[in-house]
Amino acid sequence: MSWHPKEIAALLWDRRPWLVLTGAGISTESGIPDFRTPQTGLWEQYDPVEVLSTEALFERPQVFFGVGFRVLMRFKNARPNRAHEILAEWEKRGLVEAVVTQNIDGLHIEAGSRRVLEIHGHLRSGHCVMCHASFPIEVLEEKVARGEVPPRCPCGGMIRPDVVLFGDMLPPCFEEATELAHRLPLLVIGSSLQVSPANFLPSYTPLLGIINLTPTPFDWKARFVIHEKASLALEALHRELLPKFP
Repeated sequence: MSWHPKEIAALLWDRRPWLVLTGAGISTESGIPDFRTPQTGLWEQYDPVEVLSTEALFERPQVFFGVGFRVLMRFKNARPNRAHEILAEWEKRGLVEAVVTQNIDGLHIEAGSRRVLEIHGHLRSGHCVMCHASFPIEVLEEKVARGEVPPRCPCGGMIRPDVVLFGDMLPPCFEEATELAHRLPLLVIGSSLQVSPANFLPSYTPLLGIINLTPTPFDWKARFVIHEKASLALEALHRELLPKFP
């Protein structure tokens, strides 16, 4: 191990609470493929603008629900891994103020994290684009499986999943994430920091730490960088922090 868990754990404890930003790298150990890894990422197989954009949703619903929606639903049955569980524990212990996630898999909430800002939406539900009625995601699945494309609300409007598509505005929780990033240290986990505007957050924070398998454009700014799987890095830090917890 080329990094020093004891020193980094001491920094985490001394500068608590932290804002955490997570990306696809924290969920790959739950069996969810990421989007951008060369040769294996989902965008190597699909053009995201073609299958997961607002243009596809409204202009080519057969493509959106026949391809894009099925890609999204791959994430639905995943389960949290040790990294998600540790972050939920850190929140209970006062080490983490909130988790900002680029992921739509809902695994932070399932693991027990309470303040989760899902800036790219989630797969728990959908809503009607006309009357804004909300539906469990299972309703969309059932309708699409029966060949109802696009799925329709009783009012006649299209029901879309509550995920942020290419062409959508980010939800209001991104403003909350930005405010928190200006005043709290930021720990980035499993994000290549390539996607805007989430990758603005490291520019705002007074103190930055990064845990990611590969280099990011913000490594130069970080107080520490750990090139390791999220669960292994967090487990090592958690062991060092346990004596400090009340």
